[in-house]
Amino acid sequence: MRSVLNITDLTSDEIDSLIETAGDIIERPEAYSRLCQGKKLATLFFEPSTRTRLSFEAAMYELGGHVIGFSEAQSSSSAKGESVADTVRTVSCYVDIIAMRHPKEGAPLVAAGAATVPVINAGDGGHNHPTQTLADLCTITREKGGFDGLTVGMCGDLQFGRTVHSLISALVRYKNIRFVLISPDELRLPDYVREGILEKNGCRYTETGDLLSVMPELDVLYMTRVQRERNFNEADYIRLKDSYILTPDKLETAKKDMIVMHPLPRVNEISVKVDDDPRACYFKQVLYGKYMRMALMLMLLGIKQGAAE
Repeated sequence: MRSVLNITDLTSDEIDSLIETAGDIIERPEAYSRLCQGKKLATLFFEPSTRTRLSFEAAMYELGGHVIGFSEAQSSSSAKGESVADTVRTVSCYVDIIAMRHPKEGAPLVAAGAATVPVINAGDGGHNHPTQTLADLCTITREKGGFDGLTVGMCGDLQFGRTVHSLISALVRYKNIRFVLISPDELRLPDYVREGILEKNGCRYTETGDLLSVMPELDVLYMTRVQRERNFNEADYIRLKDSYILTPDKLETAKKDMIVMHPLPRVNEISVKVDDDPRACYFKQVLYGKYMRMALMLMLLGIKQGAAE
C-alpha cells in the first residue's frame, strides 16, 4: 500500500507517466469511465475547500466510483475530540482510498501511518499540496511542451504558499529551470526551501520585489494570493494583500507565449480583465487537476486502463 503526501514521493518518471495518463483520459474519457466501479473514495476535509474537494469527487465519479466524506472538521468526530489517526483508521474500514486536507502540517503523515488504504495529501497547512502540483505540472507540459530551460516566476505569498513550495520541489528535478522569486520582504521564500531545495540542487534563482522589471524574462508566471488564514494579523494582511495585482497593462512586456497560472482561489491579485488573455491558464489548471487526480487514484489503486473492459 502506498500513499502520496509530498510531490517528492513520486519520481520524475512517475510524474511523466501520470501526465501521459491524464492526456489519454482527455482524449478517450469513455475508456476510463468504469475503471473504479465498486471503489470508494473518502474525502476528509478538516478545513474549507472548493476546488480540491470537488475535483477529487468529480475525478472518482468520472472513473465510475463512489465518494463519501465530510467538508469541515465540525462535521466529523474530530469535533468531539477524536484523533486524526482514529478517524482515518475507522474510515479505512469503509473505503479504498482517502484524500485528506488538514490545517496542521504533518497531519497526513499521521493519517498515512494509521490508514489501511492509500492516503493522498490534499493540503496540510502551509506545507504540501502535491495534487495541486500535479495539476501545475500537467498545465506547464501541455501549454509549454515541457519543463527544460524554462524561467518560472513565482509571485506573491512565497512564505506560506504550499503550492509554491511543492512546485519548486518538483521542478528542480528537471533540466535548466530558473526561478524568479517575486515577493515583499515579509513573504519571501522560507530558508528551508531556498537553501534546502533550490541551493541544494544547484538551481538558479533570483529574488526581487519588482514584478514589472522581470516580466519580459518569464516563460511562466505563477501568481498566488496573500493568505489571510496563514499566521497573519489583520494589519499585516491589509498592508500586504495588494502587493501585486496583475492587470492587462502589466502583461504588455511579457512574452506572447508566457502562461499565467494561479492555484486559486484568487481575491484580487489577478484582474478579471486578464481572464480573456490567451496566456491566462488558471482555469485550465482546474481542469487538468481533475484529470491528474484521476490518474493518481488509478495508480495508487493499481488499476490499469482496460482493466474493467
